[in-house]
Order: sequence, then C-alpha cells, then structure tokens
Amino acid sequence: MASMIEGVDQRTQLVGHNRLELLLFRLATTQTFGINVFKVREAMPCPPLTKLPFSHPVISGAARIRGKTISIFDLSLGIGGQAVNDPSKNFVIITEYNRSIQGFLVSNIDRIVNMSWADILPPPTSLGNNSYMTAFTKLDDEIIEIIDVEKIMAEVVGDHEFVSDNLVDNFMSQNTDYRPHVLVADDSSVARNQIKRTLEQIGIDTTITRDGKEALQQLQTWADQGINVQQHIAMLISDIEMPEMDGYTLTSEIRKDPRLQNIKILLHSSMSGNFNNNMVDIVGADKFIPKFSPDDLSTTVQELIHEWKQEQ
Repeated sequence: MASMIEGVDQRTQLVGHNRLELLLFRLATTQTFGINVFKVREAMPCPPLTKLPFSHPVISGAARIRGKTISIFDLSLGIGGQAVNDPSKNFVIITEYNRSIQGFLVSNIDRIVNMSWADILPPPTSLGNNSYMTAFTKLDDEIIEIIDVEKIMAEVVGDHEFVSDNLVDNFMSQNTDYRPHVLVADDSSVARNQIKRTLEQIGIDTTITRDGKEALQQLQTWADQGINVQQHIAMLISDIEMPEMDGYTLTSEIRKDPRLQNIKILLHSSMSGNFNNNMVDIVGADKFIPKFSPDDLSTTVQELIHEWKQEQ
C-alpha cells in the first residue's frame, strides 16, 4: 500500500462534515483495528530492523525509511498481546503522532473505509482506565476497535508533564485572584489527564468531557440552566479526533449557537501539520496547537484567557 499522502486533498473534503477515513488492519488475532488515515504517512512490508540496546520491549527496533531513522513499535505487545516473532513477515504503518514520526508493526493491512464520526462510539465505561480502546465502530457486522495510541506511546517513551517553573510562577500570579474555568474535550484518558495536570499547575480549573458530543451537551445544559456560558468558562480545549462528534464539527456547532458562539476555542490534537492551522479559520476556532507540550499548552491557554478577560 503506497503513500497515504496521495489523495489528501480529497480527504480534506471530509473535514467539517464529521467524517473520516480509517485504515483497517489486524494484529496477531482475527480482531480488526482502525487508525485515522490523516495520521498515516505510509504503509509497507516491514523493512529490516536494527535492535536498539536498552530500548523498551515494545520497540521492535529502528528502520531507515526515506532518509529517516524511525522507531518501530510492536502494537500487539503494546496493548498486552503476543510479541511479533518475525517482523519481516509483517507490515509497518508509518504515522505522525504528537510531533513525532514512528512506525507500528501489524500483522496485515486490510483496506481504507470512509465513515461518519457519528458511527464511531466511545468504549463502555466498564472497561476502565486500563483499556487500550479509545473508540469502536461496527462495519459489516464486525466490531472495529480504535486503539489509544497516545496511551501506548506515553507508556513506552514517557511523557513530560511539568510546566517550566518560570511559567508556573508567572501564570499562577495572574490566576491568584480568580481561577479560570476551562472545558476540556478529549477521548484519550492519557490526554485528558495531561491537560488537567498541566492546567492545575498554573491555577486553572477544568471540567472534563470524553468527546465532542458530550462537550456540546455540557455547554447546552449550562445555557439551558440560564448560565452565561461565555462568562462561566474562559475557553474550550478540544481534541480533533473524537467518537460521535469531532473537534471541527464541535467548533462549527458552537459557532452556530448565539448563547455559545463567542467561546474561545483551542483545538489541541496529535494530528500535527499546516492543515490544522488552515482549518482553524475555516471552522472558526481561535487557535490550533499540536500535542503535547505542557509549556506550549499553558502559554497558549494563558494567552486566550487574557483575551477572554479583556472581553468580559
């Protein structure tokens, strides 16, 4: 399967219509998994791997691909399954997540399907926080699981959770008299916790929701209760990829509602690139930043809160 970048112009037409394309693949079982094509650069037979000394067990090795050295993750092992014995008989999906490029080792690659985010559903809450499923859908009577890749990457390479001391001191002094309140929408438990911990460090309270639909319902509930939502919260931080309603559609829906339309909106996604910056203007968000940098997030949030305070 060749480069996923080809045909990207056609795929951008899905944006704003609550649609996406999933690349379907399998690991060492008959279960089918899916990954958003926008995060995929390329899919190919696994190239020769060089084992990295002292690396995490989930990293099968490194490969030289198109002039870059890329770490290859054993996705099956990453979610608690069996390790791949012979990578050369498998495939690699090259992805861009959280400002980095990495490959995921999979057993085989199926096809690309066009779907609505409305058909992508959050996992049952009974699965708990230890689950690696961030969403699921049904296709041809088969359950398709979407893996929380951010969770796997955080477990393998770790995540930087602390805001720089100078920024903490600066922003805490600005938020001493009044603690701003921010609504967060993200389907990844790892991302939700990262955002919450980052904002707590600079004196900001949060209300957490798991997807765009839940966030919109929360905003509408506040408005229906007679709360001036645009004063109640300083801003919304929203992921882009979310089950039922993506961040672009959430932004568009907020801008249509006179009670909500002036809310500050920061789109915060593991899908990096200039495309998302362009979409900010199209859907009416205030800003986009890629995940995950505590300093970048806290600085951008504080800038938007400063604008919000001036407008009150």
